[in-house]
Amino acid sequence: MNLKIQVFSLLFSFFYGILFSFCVNLNYQYLFFKKKIFRILMTFLFLLDMALLYFLILKFINDGIIHIYFYLMICVGFYISFPIMKKIRKK
Repeated sequence: MNLKIQVFSLLFSFFYGILFSFCVNLNYQYLFFKKKIFRILMTFLFLLDMALLYFLILKFINDGIIHIYFYLMICVGFYISFPIMKKIRKK
């Protein structure tokens, strides 16, 4: 994998972390619903959809090659944007 594809994959992973944070905040009410079975089902479907979306787009970008620093960039994007999204959720 050349450097251009790696940089593009890193940027995609970072922005996917931001998107993941935004989606978690949109689904916040379903993730903490009162009925336990509904909460488990919604959490499972949400995580499955987000993981499949990530792998499908990554397959399009770099033929699905995954490195640990891609996951680290997702975490960085999530933790950078989560406080901002938390403020938006309170409004």
